[in-house]
Amino acid sequence: MKKRPGQLKPNQAVTRSRSIRFDYKKAKPNRFASRTAAHAVVVKLEPDVAEVFTKSETVNRVLRALIRTMPSTSGRKAHT
Repeated sequence: MKKRPGQLKPNQAVTRSRSIRFDYKKAKPNRFASRTAAHAVVVKLEPDVAEVFTKSETVNRVLRALIRTMPSTSGRKAHT
């Protein structure tokens, strides 16, 4: 059987993964961090939901409407 390019033997795979080390001295700040508001929360939508809600404004509008229909609780902030 011919060896395919890039194919490692089992013991080589372990050795290679142990040799990879992250150098924190060369790390840079996240250049995308400023694009997100400090108070924003990121939520992952399932694919079927993401097909319907393509913009965050739409998701927020529907969730606020749902919140208005829920019984009031003392711990929840009121949003107008």
